[in-house]
Amino acid sequence: MAEILEKVIDEEKQGTAYAPFSNDTNQYEKKFYIESYGCAMNFSDSEIVASILHEEGFGATRNMEDANLILINTCSIRDKAEQTVRNRLHIFRKMKKSKPGMLIGVLGCMAERLKAKFLEEEKLVDMVIGPDAYRSLPSLISEAESGQKSVNVLLSREETYADIAPVRLDSNGVSAFVSIMRGCNNMCTFCVVPFTRGRERSRDAASIINECKELVANGYKEITLLGQNVDSYHFTPEHAQDQTNSVTFAHLLERVALISPQLRVRFSTSHPKDITDDVLYTMAKYHNICKCIHLPVQSGNTRVLQMMNRTYTREWYLSKVKRIREIMPECDISTDVIIGFCSETEDEHKDTLSLFDECKFALAYMYTYSERPGTLAERRYKDDVPEDVKKRRLEEVIAMYRGHSLTSYQASVGQTFEVLIEATSKRSEAHWSGRNSQNKVVVFPKENYNLQKGDYVSVTITSATSGTLLGEIVSI
Repeated sequence: MAEILEKVIDEEKQGTAYAPFSNDTNQYEKKFYIESYGCAMNFSDSEIVASILHEEGFGATRNMEDANLILINTCSIRDKAEQTVRNRLHIFRKMKKSKPGMLIGVLGCMAERLKAKFLEEEKLVDMVIGPDAYRSLPSLISEAESGQKSVNVLLSREETYADIAPVRLDSNGVSAFVSIMRGCNNMCTFCVVPFTRGRERSRDAASIINECKELVANGYKEITLLGQNVDSYHFTPEHAQDQTNSVTFAHLLERVALISPQLRVRFSTSHPKDITDDVLYTMAKYHNICKCIHLPVQSGNTRVLQMMNRTYTREWYLSKVKRIREIMPECDISTDVIIGFCSETEDEHKDTLSLFDECKFALAYMYTYSERPGTLAERRYKDDVPEDVKKRRLEEVIAMYRGHSLTSYQASVGQTFEVLIEATSKRSEAHWSGRNSQNKVVVFPKENYNLQKGDYVSVTITSATSGTLLGEIVSI
C-alpha cells in the first residue's frame, strides 16, 4: 500500500513533459525530441534548450522515431527519478542502433552528477550537458556528430539565460513558467541542488518583466515565477551606485502584478527562513497575486531539522504559518516533507504528524528519505531507518494529510471563486477545468456559455472531493 500511495503523490509532482510543440516541423530538416523529469525548473530549462535548438535549425517532434536528436532533462532529487531516466536511456539506445546518426544527450542535474558514468562506463549517451552549459549545445552537437563524446558540465556564477526567449513546450496557451533565479545557497544536507545547479544568482529584473509582458501580449493569463528559493531573489543593476536601486522579491512580485490586472501571478518555492512580511503584504495587496504559498517543512522535529541544516526550528515554521494566515486568512499553504530521515525516532515522527495536524496543509508532497550520493547527509549520517518503518510512517502522514485535504476542499462548498479556465476536463468534454487563486482544481459544466481557455469565470462550489472542487457558473 505504501508504494502505491507514494507513487500517487510522487507522480503529482514528478510529472513528465514529452516532446514540445512545433507550429510546422516540416520546415526543419533536423528534429529533436525532449523529455523532462522532476521540478518545474527542469521544465523551464527545457524551454530554454528548445529555443537554442530552434536557432540552430532543429524543429521539435512528438515522435521520437523521427528525431535526429533525443534529449532527456534529468532530476537527481530522488533515486526513483534517476532509475526512470536510466530506463528511458536504455530504450533510446536500442532505437539508436536502428537509426545511425541519431544523437542522445542528457541534460540537467544527473548530467552534472553522473557525467563519466553515462559517457564511459555505460556508454548510454553521446552528450552530457549541465544546467549552466546549454549555450554550448551547438558546439557539443557538432562534436558528437563527428564521433566524439561531448561534455560540458561547468557551473557558472553568472549564467541566468536572461536574454533567451524560451520556446513554450506543450503549452496550454494560458499558463507559463518564468525563471527568476538559478542555483541555491542553502546547503540542506539531503539535497544535491547546490552541487548540480551551483550557487544562487538572480536574473536581471528588467528581463523578467519584459518576458512577462511578452507572455501577456501573446495571450497568457498566468505566470509562475520560479526559483529554488524565490525569497532570496535580489538583483542590483550593474551600474547602481548603492543598494537603493536593488530589487527584492517583494518588489519584483509587485512589478509583475502591475503588468495587467488580468494576469495571475504565482511563485515557487519559498524557504521558511526567508519569506518576509513584505512579500506577504504584497500578496495581500494585489488581487491577481494568487493566495497560495508552497512552504516546504521537511520535518516537524527541531533536532531533525538541524540535522537537515534547514536553519529554522519547528516553532519558527509554525510562527511563519501563523503569520501567513494572520495577513491572508484565505491563503492556502502546501508543503514538502521527508519521512524517515537519518536517525529519526518514533517520537520525532510523531512531531511531524502533530505539525501536519496543526498546519492542515491544503497540499503536501510526501516522500521517504532517499540517500543521494554526494550530499552532506551521505557523508555525515547513516541512513539507519529501516525501509518498512519509513513506509509505515509515510502511510500515517499520507492518511492525516488526506483527511485535512478533504476537509479543506469541503470547506469551499457554498463559496464562489474566480476560476481561470485552463482546459476541457479530462473526464468530460461537457465540462471545463481550471483553478482558483488557492490553486485548487475546479470542474464545472460548460453549458451554453461562449467561453474559451484563458477566460475568467465565477463558479459557486456545489460539492468536493479530496482533490477537486465541483461547481456551477454564476457569472462571466
